Amino acid sequence: MAAQEIIPEWCDSGLEEPRLRLIRSQDVRTRLRHGDAVAIRRARRARVQRRRRIAAVSAILGLALFVLAVPGHVLGATTGAGLSTDLASSTTLASGMQYVVQPGDSVESLAREMNPLDPSLARSLLVRELGSDVVVVGERVLIP
Repeated sequence: MAAQEIIPEWCDSGLEEPRLRLIRSQDVRTRLRHGDAVAIRRARRARVQRRRRIAAVSAILGLALFVLAVPGHVLGATTGAGLSTDLASSTTLASGMQYVVQPGDSVESLAREMNPLDPSLARSLLVRELGSDVVVVGERVLIP
């Protein structure tokens, strides 16, 4: 493919019309691949890539901080007694433990130790585990 360039020089014949000069396509391609325009485009592309990397790292760090900051029960982690894992780890009785019944213990007191927020759910699980609503001193109870 060829291009035409208008040269504003005056012709030798004395006419005041510009001359046309034929330019080979190789000359056009080399001019478009070199020079300030290419350097400007490369610099712009580098800035965009740098911004994208910064945005990606920021998003990953934000997500990591969110996961570390949010308590387990917000993400749905609960024990068998319906207590959040954060509260269950702070109580004395947790799911899967074996507890030896002490004098003065009852199903209600054990349920309150298992789940201080909703002892009725823990009580129903204990009754189902024991087969009755009475505990005997010295009995080993598997906390549901």
